[in-house]
Amino acid sequence: MIVREIQCKSVLQKTGLPADYVINCYVGCGHACCYCYARYMKRFTGHTEPWGTFVDVRVNAPALLEREVRRKRPGSVMLSSVCDGWQPLEKKHRVSGACLAILVDHGWPVRILTKSTLVQRDLDMLADAEDADIGVTLTAAGEEIRRLIEPDASPTADRIRLLEDAAARGIRVWAFLGPFLPGLTDTPENIDALMGAIADLPLTHLHTDRLNFRSGVAASVRRTVMGGFPGLRKQYARLGADPEADRDYEARLHTLTRELARKHGLLHLL
Repeated sequence: MIVREIQCKSVLQKTGLPADYVINCYVGCGHACCYCYARYMKRFTGHTEPWGTFVDVRVNAPALLEREVRRKRPGSVMLSSVCDGWQPLEKKHRVSGACLAILVDHGWPVRILTKSTLVQRDLDMLADAEDADIGVTLTAAGEEIRRLIEPDASPTADRIRLLEDAAARGIRVWAFLGPFLPGLTDTPENIDALMGAIADLPLTHLHTDRLNFRSGVAASVRRTVMGGFPGLRKQYARLGADPEADRDYEARLHTLTRELARKHGLLHLL
């Protein structure tokens, strides 16, 4: 992993996500998920290294945020959008945790989405916040597949326990299921297992997602899946290249996720 410490010029960015602002304390992500759409960021950062092999740490993000929360209009903040704020390097650098502390101290609403149980150490802070919630991304119920497609993220069962712990502390929790990979994690068995595992949680909402074929994602997923599951070679050769096949995948996934959400009493959360 190539790690650089860099200075950023601003940290609170306006966003079209379900929040007013977004904070990304890192450029790149050490989770190395094969399906990560954020690899498009390389067009703007000048990185030539393969996605998942580099991370820039915006070490001055907390200092900048301390100033920006005093002069910008208060609003809700998502941590994060094009990286995971609690990726492995957060254990050492703690920049996302420091930014979270500033937001909580100033009473700004906070939204967190992560695949990492590193955020566990910040749950006390979230429990004390005026307005905060946390969601986790869940893609694969089985660890063999999970390790293949997102090798350095936390195990799926640990993420679910994180939601349970957060909910027990009175923190609002939600889940992001996907992106579901054709023929691999978009199966009824996998989606049923994930929804069953979270069905008893007091979720505020639930998202499901298809695979994004753009920005080199299709090629990255194709290499990963073909290497681990050669039986899917023919199907994945068409991935992102055959519009009809892509539409069929999306339509089938939409129907399946709604059917299984209904089965587990989660349909109203979609």
